[in-house]
Amino acid sequence: MANLQIKGIDDKLYDTIKSLAASENRSVSQEMLFLVKEHLAKRKQIATVRTPAEVLLDLSGSWMDERSADTIIAEIKAARKGSRKLSEGL
Repeated sequence: MANLQIKGIDDKLYDTIKSLAASENRSVSQEMLFLVKEHLAKRKQIATVRTPAEVLLDLSGSWMDERSADTIIAEIKAARKGSRKLSEGL
């Protein structure tokens, strides 16, 4: 099995890890190994989750139309009906 030495750990961080280890009845080395494994597992899981933007794009799809934008706009304007309510303002 390989060994890993970590240098330059902040004292507050080390005390936090030591407290976590004691609360879980682990050594500091066992706690560090547990934390690294847990972090890597979460990263792997997060990488497989689709972003909200990806989900939205799948749901919305694409607009496919052979007509030009000007033709579509003209058809929309022609289909509108005038309203006296709005001509007087709100």
